[in-house]
Amino acid sequence: MNIEETFQPDTIIIGTGLAGLTAAMEITNAGKKVLLLDQETEENIGGQAFWSFGGLFLINSPQQRRMGIKDSYELALQDWKGTAGFDRKEDYWPRKWAEAYLKFAVGEKYEYISKLGIKLMFMVGWAERGDGSATGHGNSVPRFHVSWGTGTGVIRPFVEKAYQAKEKGLLQMKFRRRVTELILENGNVKSVKGDILENDDKERGAETNRNIISQFEYTASNIIIASGGIGANHELVKKNWPERLGKAPENMVCGVPAYVDGKMIGIAENAGADIINRDRMWHYTEGLQNWNPIWPNHGIRILPGPSSLWFDAKGKRLPAPFLPGFDTLGTLKYIQETGFSYSWFILTQKIIKKNLPFPVLSRIRILRIKIILFF
Repeated sequence: MNIEETFQPDTIIIGTGLAGLTAAMEITNAGKKVLLLDQETEENIGGQAFWSFGGLFLINSPQQRRMGIKDSYELALQDWKGTAGFDRKEDYWPRKWAEAYLKFAVGEKYEYISKLGIKLMFMVGWAERGDGSATGHGNSVPRFHVSWGTGTGVIRPFVEKAYQAKEKGLLQMKFRRRVTELILENGNVKSVKGDILENDDKERGAETNRNIISQFEYTASNIIIASGGIGANHELVKKNWPERLGKAPENMVCGVPAYVDGKMIGIAENAGADIINRDRMWHYTEGLQNWNPIWPNHGIRILPGPSSLWFDAKGKRLPAPFLPGFDTLGTLKYIQETGFSYSWFILTQKIIKKNLPFPVLSRIRILRIKIILFF
């Protein structure tokens, strides 16, 4: 019998994105067997992180110290709490997770990524500066560390580790496996069931077929869901749209491929999982329709410098702190209140060459923006 027939995993992981690959690496490093499942093709291993700018959150890093940026766990925790709110009963575990993650980010994370071969650019970006208050939303100091190779540089070592574990017989990857049900036994998830989809030779990120050719069921002692969010699912985004941001825009561009459908969230809920904070979603307002789309309604987020003039649809300049890279959700609310789902950047050719050097693919949904160039 071949390994395919005799392989009995200790853990099944749903999703071959960065979260799933990281979990698989840690488990196989401990000598345990892992079965990785994904509804997409092998071409899409690494998930939506592939398309990201590859920014990593670090506290008191060598790069920060070299630039004279003073950062600490205490300051980062203050910023995190100011952004997250943590004002609901269900925020107990998110708060615990945040505290643990920040300790990781100020401690072993830098060595952890360095050992994997992830290298960081010398400068540190200041993403999401927030509303300008000390205890409110946003980062008080720059913490956005960009990896060499951007998103591809982040996922590369985890993809390589997965294939190394596969060679050792510790990991199997089964693509075109769409999980549709979690099977319970005595209150615990014991197996996963779903559809085997017809193979597809589309390029990475392109929408693939959903033709069902068979079914599957796999069993393991542990099941991990690492399937991503709802960014490409218009229906779920609008269903969960927060009231505080007004009515959801009719037209939005999408910063992630179509497979980011969020369906595993509902499947987990059907099996008894508690789903919390559905309305705490994130959107960018600096979005453009991609002129050469890969996936449906493909949008890109641009990272503009401070020199562009930013106006709402009525021609009124956006006030502080609604500036590029400052208070994204606040800017979204402001734009929504104008009654239009787009805004304008006004630039000269000289400014655009200096301030918009690279269009960046966003990992989540974004609103539309329009650019006027003066020659």
